[in-house]
Amino acid sequence: MKKIIIVAFSFFVYIVSPAQLLNEIGFYAAGTNYSGDIGNELYIFPNKIGGGITYKRNFNTRLSARLSLSYIPLSDADSRAFNKVRNERDYAFENIVRQASVGMEFNFFDYDVLRRDMGQTPYLFISYAIAQWDVFKKFEDGQAKYEKTIASLVPFGLGYKSRITDRLGFASELRVHYAFTDDIEKKSYLGENFGDPTSKDWYFFTGVALTYSFGRPPCFAPRF
Repeated sequence: MKKIIIVAFSFFVYIVSPAQLLNEIGFYAAGTNYSGDIGNELYIFPNKIGGGITYKRNFNTRLSARLSLSYIPLSDADSRAFNKVRNERDYAFENIVRQASVGMEFNFFDYDVLRRDMGQTPYLFISYAIAQWDVFKKFEDGQAKYEKTIASLVPFGLGYKSRITDRLGFASELRVHYAFTDDIEKKSYLGENFGDPTSKDWYFFTGVALTYSFGRPPCFAPRF
């Protein structure tokens, strides 16, 4: 009976993950932009460069868990806005977001870096993230003082990935971040009542990634 269970389990692993490598690790670079109370009103309008590293655990050819560490510079100015009121107001800010996220990725088609017939697919993902950035605290001795704040976010988006070799893969991705706060732009002193607290901040990550796959699953079956 035990042998039958082992054989059945091995067959199941082979079916859901044919020749699939279990792990992916890589790095990515992207254009970043913020959308909120200052600057350009467009959602996707990159003006800074960020990056990070990512790790994925492939459960099968459709579903993966993903972990990312990101460095995301953000900057905007009312001079870049299409709104005349913002132009005349002329506020500006810069900040840096340091972020860790964990989530799930779903492929539209079966994807296996070891197989050319499964070598590309669009995908969707959703994550939960913890991020840190600076906010203005007070003026002291004529100097602006800042404090670090930690916030929760929901990153989600879509992408397209393709194999390069049996180990290397390439992806392009649009990542949207919804913050549960309204203070990313408040590294500059803008007054306590600046902005609309009911309208939360967004920022965007538009870029490319290069990944390396490794780790064969148990009972790996060689390709024919």
